[in-house]
Amino acid sequence: MRLSCLFAILAVVATVAAAQTTPPEKQQRDLKYESGAPPAQPAAAAVSIPRSYALVIGIANYKLLAAKDQLQFSERDAESIYSILISPEGGNFHAENVHKLTGARATLANVRHELEEWLPATAHSDDRVLIYFAGHGFVFDGRAYLAPYDLDPTKIAATGYPMDTLGSVIGSRIKAKWKVLITDACHSGAIAPEADRAAVSRSLLDLSSSLFSLTASRDRERSFESADWGGGHGIFTYYVVKGLEGAADESHDGIVTADELAEYVRRNVREVTNGQQNPTSERGSFDPNMLLAYLPSGAAPAAPPRPKDGTLVFETNMDGVEVFVDGKSAGVVNKGTPLRLPGLLPGAHTVKGVHLGYEPDGPREETVYPGQESTVTLKILIARRRPRAAVEQFDKGLELYNKGTPENYRKAIECFQAALAADANYSQAALYLGRVYRDLFQEDEAEKSLRRAIEIDPDYLEARSTLGGMLLDRGALDESVRQLNTVVERDQKDAFAWYLLAQALRMKELYPDAIEAAHNAIRLTPNNAEAHFWLAESLRLSGKYAEATDSYRQYLQLSDFDSHLAGKMNYYVLGYLIGFGKKKRAAQRDVWRDLRSLAYFGLCDAERMRNQFDSAIAYCQKSLSYDVSDPFAHFGLALAYTSKAQASGTIEPLIPARKHFSETIAINPDMPESDRAKKYIARIDTLLASASK
Repeated sequence: MRLSCLFAILAVVATVAAAQTTPPEKQQRDLKYESGAPPAQPAAAAVSIPRSYALVIGIANYKLLAAKDQLQFSERDAESIYSILISPEGGNFHAENVHKLTGARATLANVRHELEEWLPATAHSDDRVLIYFAGHGFVFDGRAYLAPYDLDPTKIAATGYPMDTLGSVIGSRIKAKWKVLITDACHSGAIAPEADRAAVSRSLLDLSSSLFSLTASRDRERSFESADWGGGHGIFTYYVVKGLEGAADESHDGIVTADELAEYVRRNVREVTNGQQNPTSERGSFDPNMLLAYLPSGAAPAAPPRPKDGTLVFETNMDGVEVFVDGKSAGVVNKGTPLRLPGLLPGAHTVKGVHLGYEPDGPREETVYPGQESTVTLKILIARRRPRAAVEQFDKGLELYNKGTPENYRKAIECFQAALAADANYSQAALYLGRVYRDLFQEDEAEKSLRRAIEIDPDYLEARSTLGGMLLDRGALDESVRQLNTVVERDQKDAFAWYLLAQALRMKELYPDAIEAAHNAIRLTPNNAEAHFWLAESLRLSGKYAEATDSYRQYLQLSDFDSHLAGKMNYYVLGYLIGFGKKKRAAQRDVWRDLRSLAYFGLCDAERMRNQFDSAIAYCQKSLSYDVSDPFAHFGLALAYTSKAQASGTIEPLIPARKHFSETIAINPDMPESDRAKKYIARIDTLLASASK
């Protein structure tokens, strides 16, 4: 197909996206569709794939066979193999290096030319070569043949292609690092006649280059085809394609090897045919790690390292102040002589300063950031005046709260309620009662208690921050912003309130304000990873793609640790995820995975807008490795592939583009992107049908 036709069809497709420059109301996972900025450096390839050549043959309707001997799906099988071979999320063959002979084009003369002239003259010793055949196979006078389109059943020896000749051509005439033979034909297991089989096997085993031969059945078995498999396929080929699409990647490293494909196909075909068809791969000597398909989005992310410890440095206005961290004494700090406490696990910690005869400063939560030193100022000012019973109940409740289990939380509730009963103005007891209810996800009760703490003490900024964060978690953005604005107006150095405010403002699509809030949070706490994330989000959605890319990368670097070991590091990311199509409540590790998925998606979208399609593709694939069920990442990846096809004038990227548009629809058919995906698919199908003629 001429490239001008490719551009014309893709240009029509592009208008579908360009018409959607304004995200729909309430849509939180925004994608941008307008043209991008100057290009940046693409991401480096993760896997080295050798230059590759393939011959794909499929014959269903034979010129000289009786009607009862015709096949149904062999040509569809060949088309499916062709598609997965040229897919960048599959075989990674260039389309111009894959020759396809189907139907009347698969004559004996053409098959001989491709096998005995084109491949031997083209492939070199460092290359990869694959040969696929779907059609009839015959055994005549003890010799096995593949049947080309013009096979004459009365002259099989003269008009068929001998399988032993095929073995000889592959073994001695075609030069390649990796050689792959996949045959889906009746009696396809009979690579040689009975008398010669041992000799042929020995010759294959003695080859200096690796050979992987996967055949549909044993030498005396039939190969089955059925309309029940993917709308009509040979059962063997159906599972070969599924395996190359990633189902065979049992190691979850994004690579389908020869061993993995052989085991996957053998197991599944044998199971669905009740043992009547048994694919074989025993012939030849092949590298078990031979790369047959590469699917970056299928690679499971590596296990994150443990978080780096952080440090709190305590300073005070009075000598002899005892410091408690998470309810345990951590030492005494004097005026002018700070107390430095390294080795603290990242996350929220309860801190308190105590001096005999005075009200304590705290308890309050301070966040420890990985590898960062943070200063905590303790001020002892007010002589103690609370009832002893109230203080005792509060201290007991705080001890239970710091143990962090649902059972202890429920006991802590009783203690904090008792403290408030003994002293109705005990604002700290109301705050921690609210926090316990929050951590038990009893949000209505939590909100009541937090508002009570603020009513008792309107200047209790920590209570306002906690309430603002919980309202953000619930999606009450306007009230969240009001509470957090009050905090930062009264204390410009409250980094945590700035961080929460950046989230809330981004969710309200007030991007310039969100950017300012995020910058303030980062200035005060540079290692607050999530502040970088919200900065990146607002920059991207403001069209500042290069800056957004830097901020996303900073987030990914700072958050690269096992978050479930870091306490309540990311509590205020649970609720907002619902706006991104995520589940409402998630475990700590799920939150970490979701955030990284969202960050890589953001990088994908930003790079696509900068016309850096290869790096955009790599980032969306990485996003899917953290969350394969994210429809937005599938849609973004499909857009990147489509844009690459248009920019390069090549057809290969359209194969995975169609796949990911289909995944978008399957995961969430009701989202606006799914309607656009359907329009893309229709035009891609038209293009692919034209290109295959």
